Amino acid sequence: MADLTNLLRKNRTQAATLAALVVLFLLALQGMEPSDWVITVLRGLAVASVTFLVASGFSLIFGLMDVLNLAHGTLFMIGAYIGWTAYVRPDTLLDVATPFALFIAGLMLVPLWDAWLTRRRVATRGGRVLPWLILVLGLAIAAFGFTRHPITAWDVSVYDKSPVVFGVKLDLGQTDLPTPVTADNTQVALAMLSVLAGGALVALGLALNAARQRVAAPTRVSWRALLPPLGLVILGIVLYVLNDTLTASLVAAGTTLRFFVAVIVATLAGAGIGALMESTLIRPLYARPIYQLMLTLGLGVIGREVVIAVWGRIQMQMPKPALFNTIGKGCPAQTLWDALANQCSTISFMGTRIRTYNEIFIFVVGVIVLIVVWLLLQRTRIGMIIRAGVQDRAMVEALGINVRQVFTFVFALGVALAALGGVLAGPAMGVSDDMGEGLLLSALIALAIGGLTSFPGAAAGSLLVGLLQQFIVKYGQIGITLPFLAQPFKPTPPLVPASTLLLMIIILLVMPNGLFGRKE
Repeated sequence: MADLTNLLRKNRTQAATLAALVVLFLLALQGMEPSDWVITVLRGLAVASVTFLVASGFSLIFGLMDVLNLAHGTLFMIGAYIGWTAYVRPDTLLDVATPFALFIAGLMLVPLWDAWLTRRRVATRGGRVLPWLILVLGLAIAAFGFTRHPITAWDVSVYDKSPVVFGVKLDLGQTDLPTPVTADNTQVALAMLSVLAGGALVALGLALNAARQRVAAPTRVSWRALLPPLGLVILGIVLYVLNDTLTASLVAAGTTLRFFVAVIVATLAGAGIGALMESTLIRPLYARPIYQLMLTLGLGVIGREVVIAVWGRIQMQMPKPALFNTIGKGCPAQTLWDALANQCSTISFMGTRIRTYNEIFIFVVGVIVLIVVWLLLQRTRIGMIIRAGVQDRAMVEALGINVRQVFTFVFALGVALAALGGVLAGPAMGVSDDMGEGLLLSALIALAIGGLTSFPGAAAGSLLVGLLQQFIVKYGQIGITLPFLAQPFKPTPPLVPASTLLLMIIILLVMPNGLFGRKE
């Protein structure tokens, strides 16, 4: 009891703020019917879960690496588009997988180039121009290979062949895909070799640039370093050989299995993009925070334009998987078990209908991610290394641990969480090129409320933002009875984001570091 009293005394401002928020939440419930506040709370939890996936990744990267990744909203959007492609057009995904795997295999040769340059002592030859010339040459050769590889895509300039049409067809139960593009074996082999060689040249350019800047390079690399790129090369070839079989299997498997495959693919793709960003662009700028901001902001703009060029500007439909999209006999379900058994889209609860995907599944995934990442950081060896590397990088490196790889893992994890949020948000809010901007703003507000460097603070801030937004939306429908007003006051849509900003300002005035932020 005495310990609790001392804890409250030390954190009385935080306790008073949390108590005030709880009181306001209870007062908000008093103005609603039970069915109204149940659905409002559940929708708030769903919004909070998606916001948390973006905010948590941002918090990990900034809290552990001091990197403000302003491209995080764009990466959330890219995760949604990659997930849409894997879900709606698995043929295109498999076509692209082969050259992508070969290009990444070439990029993974950076440690070998580092060792070779160190032994030959040619790191500084060629001045500043040579590494960039090799980089540009490698990208050009890789682009040549990509354009020559047979990829069954779409045409954004023709509506009947645009991506939006395929989303509508899938929602109507039509699973037919276009006729695959074919090419002769010589052209395919040339395309594969070009992509692999382009990736290897890009890796050489990166290694030369790192050596010129006197970044530490290994003098000896084990032959085992060849196994990952060799494995990717074999994987790329196998995917090409089994392309038609895998496509047919995914189409026949149904939307539920294909959706979960899309979730895994989008998350892994996000992790790969994050690792590539950190190792090639962010790492040289750790001592230049302003340049980090400019770089990530520019990457966000570039990423959005790439998405528009590939998928177009029209908002695309991403149908819910069959597990959460059935209506008819036995639906709406009365229990969660019945909902899973009948694959119902809704559950009847307290006189209202709850959407199984939006209000239940997304929230469950958010809770699972919160628990898993917290256990990773607090209860595993990699988490201990991450926390130690943040506190004293030199000491950790003296123990023989490669801190650069650990930081790459952290950045990749943060981007993977954003991509996961994007693919999960697709069926709930649609897929569009501007979907990342609003989520990034909500995530930044949630982080400011909870504490920029606090992972639990990201969860708490996201919860407050999600609940507040949904309560304002609901009161915009039913109105708020206020003194001295003859008619109930109905908040307008612009007050939804304004309310979260106002909450952020009030909390920061009381607690400048946020609810759970640490003092710097």
